[in-house]
Amino acid sequence: MAWYLFYACYKLKQISMKKLFFCCSTILTLLIADTHSFAQQQPKRKMSGQAKGAIIGGAGGAVAGGIIGKGVGGALIGGAIGAGGGYIIGNEHSKKVAREREAAAARERARKRAYYRAHHTVTHPSKGVTVIRKH
Repeated sequence: MAWYLFYACYKLKQISMKKLFFCCSTILTLLIADTHSFAQQQPKRKMSGQAKGAIIGGAGGAVAGGIIGKGVGGALIGGAIGAGGGYIIGNEHSKKVAREREAAAARERARKRAYYRAHHTVTHPSKGVTVIRKH
C-alpha cells in the first residue's frame, strides 16, 4: 500500500526518484530494526571444533587453490578440500579434548575415592578386616 502511494507521487512528479528511494529505504530499515529488537534472543552457542576447523581449512584451501590454480576454479576446489580436511582435523581435536576431560574426571573420582577410604575406614587389628565407619 505504501509503495503504491510512493509510486503515485513519483508519477505525478511531486517527488524525485532519489527522494523516493531514500524514503523507502529509511522506512524499510526502521521496520527491520524495530522487528529485530523485539525478536526473542536466542542463547549463544559456542562454535564446535569441527566448524572452526572447516572454516580455517576452507579459507586456507581457497587461498592456496587460488594461488596454485590461478583462478576461481582452483580456489573453489582448494576451499572444498581444505574445508573437508579442516573438519576432520577439528573432529579429531574435539575427540582428543573429550578423552582428556574424561580422563581428568576419572582421576578426580579416584582421588576422592582414595581420600574417602583413607579417612572413613578402619582396619580391625586382630582380624585384619577393613570396615567402613559410619558417621
